[in-house]
Amino acid sequence: MKYRVYACALVLSFSVSVTGTAQRYNPGYNQDTSSPPPPPQVEKATAAAEPPTTSTVLRTNSMSALDEKKKLGSNDYVSFRVVEDRDNESQRLRVNDNGELEVPYIGPVPASGKTCKQLAYDIKGALEREYYYHATVILALDRVSEKSRGRIYVYGSVRQQGPQEIPPDESYTASKAVIRAGGFGDFANKRKVKVTRKDGKDFTVDLKRVIEEGKSEEDVVLQPDDQIYVPQRLINM
Repeated sequence: MKYRVYACALVLSFSVSVTGTAQRYNPGYNQDTSSPPPPPQVEKATAAAEPPTTSTVLRTNSMSALDEKKKLGSNDYVSFRVVEDRDNESQRLRVNDNGELEVPYIGPVPASGKTCKQLAYDIKGALEREYYYHATVILALDRVSEKSRGRIYVYGSVRQQGPQEIPPDESYTASKAVIRAGGFGDFANKRKVKVTRKDGKDFTVDLKRVIEEGKSEEDVVLQPDDQIYVPQRLINM
């Protein structure tokens, strides 16, 4: 009886030893093989962020993005398209010598002196009256004419009186014309500079505020044949 107990104990000890050894060298030895082990966790690769596309006027479908500063003139070229058109392709149009843009469907539209945004809304209204239920007009300046836009005339209390050519590639204002004329004379009345149009309309501009105080929004954009007169102060102090 005693020998049988010792034999059972020896067998049990040997079994525990073998099991421990198997578990130490094979961690999956005692696992339940009825269910497969969970798959390894693999981190999902995050997609690289796409670089932002270049926002250009010709790619936009919003009229609010159109330029509202640069004024068009004769011989300027613009790119024109209507978003609702099936092909949605831009056309190159030219502002003719009369200052008009020949627009598909509606014909000549006054363009000279207007910005692309102003002109686009004019065209939009004309198209929607007869041809479109809704028209989104995209207009962008393609090439500026290299020709002069005409002349203006500066006289009065400035250093150099006389005519000036209007540059083709910028909005030419009263303050720029006075600066090109060498600046104000010693007794100039900077606050009452007068701009007279060829149709008789006139404006009084306070160029002291524009030039010295930075109120550029009060400046006047000049048109061909404008006359800029700088008076003298009544009391020279």
